[in-house]
Amino acid sequence: MHEANIDLLARLMPPLVLIESSSVSSNRVRSLLSMCEEEARQPGPASQFVIERLVELVLVEILRIDQLRVDHLRREGAATGLLAGLADAVTRPALLAMHDKVAHPWTVDQLARLCAVSRSAFAMRFREIVGTPPLAYLLHWRMALAKDELVQGVLSVGEIAYAIGFQSSSAFTTSVTRMVGCSPRRYAQQVRNAETLE
Repeated sequence: MHEANIDLLARLMPPLVLIESSSVSSNRVRSLLSMCEEEARQPGPASQFVIERLVELVLVEILRIDQLRVDHLRREGAATGLLAGLADAVTRPALLAMHDKVAHPWTVDQLARLCAVSRSAFAMRFREIVGTPPLAYLLHWRMALAKDELVQGVLSVGEIAYAIGFQSSSAFTTSVTRMVGCSPRRYAQQVRNAETLE
């Protein structure tokens, strides 16, 4: 995941993860961190790429551990967020659909039908479990994808807009400006400039 979306990653990650030393995950995380440290101390060709992939694997392992925690807390009615939503039988189909077909013009009614519940029951359940209304979640996910594409600089603003479900470049530009405080092009340039300085 690009640095532009670090806020999205922060929402996925728990503030603290306890990994028992006797668990299989403990050995995996320890090995990955050891490899990462070794690569940083003795860099070779493509070291930055290798370190980034190792860190991604550490994060995946932590998310897998946290999923078990979420499953347990969900049964007690205590967890919220994306992982909790994916662990919930009602909200999971909607989340998978929004991630799979991000450009589709989803409505709350359509998502509720996918989840086999009424519109009002779905909207209430989604907000309770995920922590945000369904269409607000969809917009945030679209913006996360858009920010990543903008920084990569491969697609034009219009191409990105249509790829994530906006009907026009101007509507997309308005949404980006509202979310990040500047136009899509300026946002991409600011992030690239910041990365150059690091």
